[in-house]
Amino acid sequence: MRPRLLWRLVVIQFVLLRHGLDEIVLALKIFRPIRFLKFTSPWYWFSNNRQRTRGERLVAALEDLGPIFVKFGQMLSTRRDLLPPDLSEALSALQDRVRPFPAELARQRIEAALGDSVTEHFARFEAEPLASASIAQVHAATLDDGQEVVVKITRPGIHRRIRSDLEILYTVARLAERYWSEGPRLHPVEVVREFDKTLMNELDLQREAANAAELKRQFEGSKMLYVPEVYWDWCRTDVLVQERIHGIPIARMDLLRAANVNMKRLAERGVEVFFTQVFKHNFFHADMHPGNIFVDATDPDQPRYMAVDFGIVGSLMPEDQRYLAENFHAFFNRDYRRVAELHVESGWVPNTTRVEEFEAAIRTVCEPIFQKPLREISFGHFLLRLFQVARQFDMEVQPQLVLLQKTLLAIEGLGRELYPDLDLWQTAKPFIERWMRERIGPKAFLERFKDELPYLNQHLAELPRLSIQAMQQVHRQSELLEGQRQELAAIREQACRDRARNRLTLIGALLLVVFLATQGRGLEESGLMGLGWLGWAELIAAAGFLFAALRR
Repeated sequence: MRPRLLWRLVVIQFVLLRHGLDEIVLALKIFRPIRFLKFTSPWYWFSNNRQRTRGERLVAALEDLGPIFVKFGQMLSTRRDLLPPDLSEALSALQDRVRPFPAELARQRIEAALGDSVTEHFARFEAEPLASASIAQVHAATLDDGQEVVVKITRPGIHRRIRSDLEILYTVARLAERYWSEGPRLHPVEVVREFDKTLMNELDLQREAANAAELKRQFEGSKMLYVPEVYWDWCRTDVLVQERIHGIPIARMDLLRAANVNMKRLAERGVEVFFTQVFKHNFFHADMHPGNIFVDATDPDQPRYMAVDFGIVGSLMPEDQRYLAENFHAFFNRDYRRVAELHVESGWVPNTTRVEEFEAAIRTVCEPIFQKPLREISFGHFLLRLFQVARQFDMEVQPQLVLLQKTLLAIEGLGRELYPDLDLWQTAKPFIERWMRERIGPKAFLERFKDELPYLNQHLAELPRLSIQAMQQVHRQSELLEGQRQELAAIREQACRDRARNRLTLIGALLLVVFLATQGRGLEESGLMGLGWLGWAELIAAAGFLFAALRR
């Protein structure tokens, strides 16, 4: 292990101990013999750690370790299957607060990416950033035609810093998997690998621009969601230029109420946007925290969402999408038997699972939350219970559903803030039922058949020729198989003959040995004429078996 990496690990252990997280450090098997040393630590006796919850202490430690660890904590907060509920709740409050880097550095990075000075591309560029996060920083600007835009620039040295911190995280994960008792079950290396992939996607601002353009195309003319325009001529890997929007931040409830925004409609549209992205478009914004969502209150009775920051998006495989929709449909209809069957059919639980037991466990979790308003439902608690049930039946959380879980938790938080009495089930159920009719019912079959007609029309004329060729190929394969069967039969017959010859040779050789052993002395003294009838019988028998073996 390199000295720099070793030193960083020591610093991490030091920070964890300073914040009273000795139960994390000393939980490793290699440190258990020295657990008593925590009582010699001054922080154990003189700090306020024992007055803070372990969630608060973990949040403080991650903030001390740096922005990449903060983002890792944010990601962990969505994995309710990995952490106890108190830690998940605490990590969900983590904010990506990073000191902004100087405007001059921002200008230099823009000029390096675009190849010209900032004044060549922008009529105005504001030095004061609008926002600053661990990956990038955002400045307001104006194009030569007067269009207001925002310019997003990745932080200087961020690639090197991320690679360094990821190396640390991988090392910690490998140590945890080896020495932590819960390591083999929680797969910490896979968790870090998932985080690595997400970070690499966020670092490519051109990829984010493509995500924004795709979402805008899908919601073009929509009254539910507005996505800012991307200005491709100024987009690079490290620079993103996008239309500047002016809306009310979703977290500013006071401003929304002052604008007389219809909160019930806003909450319902949030649910509809989520289900539209997941099931209709299969392309959803997976970073829907309050800082990325604004409200267009131009028409207060018909409010519209405005989204920014498209570095993290998600999509599902068609089979996962269908199974998920059927699961929702079965949940809404309280058909727990079908939910259990779908989990087995999809491979999410082993096919040896007893459906009746799984059905009873799901009913125990789900039944209490139906017909309740959103204010009385905690999806965090609900998901945690589901994960606990899943673990009992050897279900591993599907990686492709992690981003969806994260987005669903964000929707829960927004809905609870906007309109606590929202009936999520009644809002979402009609959408799912409509999707099922469109994708699985008779109408869906006719639509798919209509889509396949051009292909059928193209190949229908070739069908007789292809059928004849297929039959000829089957006939040739039958002849080949028959030849192979005959050859195999001949090989088996030859093997039988070989085995019989070997037996006869062995018997003849044994008889010859017996003959020599019993008649050897008489044969040596008198020759063949001195053999008695027994000697001649032995000799004739041995010769007969050997001759029969040669004939075979």
